[in-house]
Amino acid sequence: MDFGKLDDVSGVDFSMPPDSTDWAALPAVRHRVPQIYVGCPVWACKGWVGVLYPASAREKDYLRYYSRQFNTIELNTTHYRIPELATIQRWMAETSEGFRFCPKVLQEISHQKMLQNAESLTAVFCERMQALGERLGICFLQLPPYFAPEHLPILMRYLQQFPLQVPLAVEFRHPGWFVGAAGSRPFDKAAQMLQEWHISTVICDVAGRRDVLHQRLTTRKAVIRFVGNNLHPTDYTRIDAWIDCLRAWLAKGLDEIYFFVHEPDNILSPQLSDYLIENLNKRLGIILKRPQFAAKAGQMNLF
Repeated sequence: MDFGKLDDVSGVDFSMPPDSTDWAALPAVRHRVPQIYVGCPVWACKGWVGVLYPASAREKDYLRYYSRQFNTIELNTTHYRIPELATIQRWMAETSEGFRFCPKVLQEISHQKMLQNAESLTAVFCERMQALGERLGICFLQLPPYFAPEHLPILMRYLQQFPLQVPLAVEFRHPGWFVGAAGSRPFDKAAQMLQEWHISTVICDVAGRRDVLHQRLTTRKAVIRFVGNNLHPTDYTRIDAWIDCLRAWLAKGLDEIYFFVHEPDNILSPQLSDYLIENLNKRLGIILKRPQFAAKAGQMNLF
């Protein structure tokens, strides 16, 4: 993930901005124990063979091994093509019922068509994603960096037609969304619209774009894309701050968390994910399965 990437993070202020969520306006009823999902943006990483996967792992089995290590995936492959139904059925067969796929909306819809004249493509995309059944976590629409605040009416028209039964979160990237004081930015107007339509926001924590760390939830689902810096010491202190934040949000009624850990080339994403899970367990009193590394990975049972 090159968005907001910096070669030197020594001068970055990584402090967490205040929560800007209007919690009183969110639906107050929680029907189940909060669900927490932690994962990476890929499963096909050859650098994990012998580290996260057994040394004998074959590429066709990577998803099966991955899904025994983590309970969710940021599904970027759907950003480039809509998978065939047979592919989706294979994904379902290779994962357990507690696993959740979080597909990124096709870039032809979001980046090339700019959400216009994309009704048929969106219908096909959503129909195919619904084939995931209970393994569908939340889809996310990543707006391109040139999708500016003046395009808000386009976003509104698109979301008005988006199928209600498909859970969705939106990620804003153009700097113009975040110009101004909190509460009066173009982003705040868009967030109010998302809240009224029960659509979530994507929060991105990346060194070179601290403005996209907006800390505004519009549903009781949090979707966080965390970008580390090769296990720099600040990666760990930032994770610690996120655990404090998530604990506070859970106390306010947060219902579902999707936390995706990025690292350069994603080679080290499992290690930082493990740190996150270990400390979530310790500090929240929960039991999320931690990934197993090296020799333990070799003992995993595929079936």
